[in-house]
Amino acid sequence: MGCSEKDFGNPNTWGIVCNSHSRKVLKRWEQVRPYVEEKGVVYEFFASDGKEEIGQKARELCQQGCKTLVVIGSDGTLNDVINGVLSLPLLPEGFALGMIPAGIGNDFASFWDIPVDSFKQAVDNILARRLKRIDVGVCKYEDENHAQQVRYFLNCVNIGLGARLVELTNRYQSLIPSKKLSLIPIFIGQIFSRKSFNIAFVADTEKERQNVMSICIGNATGYGQTPNAVPYNGFLDMSVITRPKWWQLFQGFWMLGKGQFLNYKNVHPYRLEKLEFTDVGKASISLDGRFLREKSCVPLRLSVLPDYLDFIINAH
Repeated sequence: MGCSEKDFGNPNTWGIVCNSHSRKVLKRWEQVRPYVEEKGVVYEFFASDGKEEIGQKARELCQQGCKTLVVIGSDGTLNDVINGVLSLPLLPEGFALGMIPAGIGNDFASFWDIPVDSFKQAVDNILARRLKRIDVGVCKYEDENHAQQVRYFLNCVNIGLGARLVELTNRYQSLIPSKKLSLIPIFIGQIFSRKSFNIAFVADTEKERQNVMSICIGNATGYGQTPNAVPYNGFLDMSVITRPKWWQLFQGFWMLGKGQFLNYKNVHPYRLEKLEFTDVGKASISLDGRFLREKSCVPLRLSVLPDYLDFIINAH
């Protein structure tokens, strides 16, 4: 159904967007729709498998005055939406972003205890509209034509192995339905790889160059790699992971699963306000599971916009 600008003046009129490329997401929407209608929510729904289209639709909904924008999906779709929304110079008064988790990689929703398994509770949370003002991460870089670009992120930026793991997890999960099972071939492959990159960066004012296997810069927990990061303190957390011996990977993956990643001796943590990478070699880069591009693009400047966006969190 379509909504007018008058409809969107009501916070209980929702703009709902999702990625139709995922069967899990479409199945979740088929579960959600009757419950949303039962609750009397007026909504406009949009589904597309194009990342740019989702961001553009989110932008259009905000331009129409949408006060409640709901993402059905995972971190990647959430990233598409915030980049569409934050390309606007001004958001509607009273605007808030909500999420009904679906698909894979729901790290940001999990941080706020938004249930992945109970869509009814997720819908009830949005109706209750308990808001938290959150930070937004900013990534600035030059594209292949040397034009300045800006991308936003809520969860994390991965450089090196972390970005590669995101790609492999997505690939294997299209074949293996269980996330835990999909990690097995990835883990085995990384035992024999352990590729390192010579990376130069400036953390606030401290210049460094290190041989590292992976770097995670978290506005939130970063899939467990920045477990102390929170999206409401005005800082980014960074974990720099140096190349371990092959047998040490077992310990590293185990500690990641146990939430003790910062105790791993190959992890070097930072807390900072801004960060600039001047050289990342051939390392892959991803933001919230979305690849920036295959080749390196430097200088890469990261910072945070404190208290920038209202996010609808768990009402309990």
